[in-house]
Amino acid sequence: MAVQTRGRFWRANAQRQAVLRLGIPAVAEQLLALLVSLVDTYVVGHLGLAVLQRLGYTSEVALAAVGMAGQFTWTLTTLFMAVALGCTVVVARFVGGGDWDMANKALRQSLLIGALLGVLGLSLAWLLAPQMISLLGGTAEVQRYAVQYFRIAMLAFPLQALLYIGNAALRGAGDMRAPLLVMGVVNGINVVLSLALVNGFAGMPGMGIAGAAWGTAIGQGCGGLLVLFWLLRGRAGLLVNRLPRPDWALMWRILRMGLPYGAEQFVFQAALLLFVQMITSISTVAYAAHTTVVTVESISFLPGMGIAVAATTLVGQHMGAGDAQSARASGFEAFRLAALFMALIGACFVLVPQLFVGFFVQNDPAVVAAATVPLRLVGFAQPALAANFVFSGALRGGGDARWPLYTKIISVWCVRLPLAWLLVFGLGWGLNGIWVAMSTDFAVQGLLVWWRFRLGRWVALSV
Repeated sequence: MAVQTRGRFWRANAQRQAVLRLGIPAVAEQLLALLVSLVDTYVVGHLGLAVLQRLGYTSEVALAAVGMAGQFTWTLTTLFMAVALGCTVVVARFVGGGDWDMANKALRQSLLIGALLGVLGLSLAWLLAPQMISLLGGTAEVQRYAVQYFRIAMLAFPLQALLYIGNAALRGAGDMRAPLLVMGVVNGINVVLSLALVNGFAGMPGMGIAGAAWGTAIGQGCGGLLVLFWLLRGRAGLLVNRLPRPDWALMWRILRMGLPYGAEQFVFQAALLLFVQMITSISTVAYAAHTTVVTVESISFLPGMGIAVAATTLVGQHMGAGDAQSARASGFEAFRLAALFMALIGACFVLVPQLFVGFFVQNDPAVVAAATVPLRLVGFAQPALAANFVFSGALRGGGDARWPLYTKIISVWCVRLPLAWLLVFGLGWGLNGIWVAMSTDFAVQGLLVWWRFRLGRWVALSV
């Protein structure tokens, strides 16, 4: 009995080490990716009074505009994030099976799809920006500045596609360091340019919202070029040594894994359009507070999202090697670690919410007050969020890419939206009702993906 116990301990310890070896760099990479939006929110939330007076808008308008533009930037980003997810899963399977030629072929096909989608997304953003932003409601002033930010930020979209997909391939091959370094470069450029351009430097007048957008676009564009340079040199055994010709069978294999994720995000974003309309109907202060809480909340996502990346890679590689038992153990160990780290962050949100909100919002006590209770609710929801992130990632790595999509449809459309409508318009709870509905949605999603992974049917699926 003692021998069996020690055996289980060392197996768990080995899985824990594997999750941490891949997860810690992935968490750091997620932090750097998050800092792009955090920097924009911070510098816009701290616009100097002279800049605000010259440009003719308030900090509430600036924060709301950046938040609105971010909704659609993220929506279009799902075009190639779906390809990136499919690329990670397929590359991980080939690497786990020792077939590097096919891993490289999958990389090239993924980059081809991503480049085409990047050009398509840029075209849509530039031509239809006013119509897209208007769907979210809000004042005409907020919409005008949101369109300005959106169009500038999307100029780097084709290179951003290469950034996401190239990093995804490297993670599938087990290289978490290169994506981390790339995102470090992206953030360094974004921080320097955003801080300089937003409030002005060397006697030049500040550009306000437009300066933050240019910092983001240039930083992400440089990141895309850097990851492409490394892949041309054969980083982590992955090599882009020739222009890809379409391989329709392999393209479909990649898209079959990634499209459910893309559909999942589009389903979520479509619901979010209705959700945001509810928030903008409350007040501009409520939407500015909501945007700030979402930004602060994203800090807590870091362990979950990073460890979910590790779970996708490990489950995919173990299944490629034919080891379903290790794949299952990796998923559960990843959840335990993510839940622990996210619960600690959640406790800080519950205890000192004003500290986090006040960091991003200066001289606007109304926004800080409106954001306090929602951030506390986020703190209590952290274990459910950990389950949602990690088990969704593990299911995708195991080839069950559709279940997270079904989870989104069930929970977001059947729980979040009806409950939010009842709490906001029926009971008059305002922004607090919005976040009660969101927290309930998080719990339902977490339970559904945990149940599916525990059931184990994903073991029999092919990729």
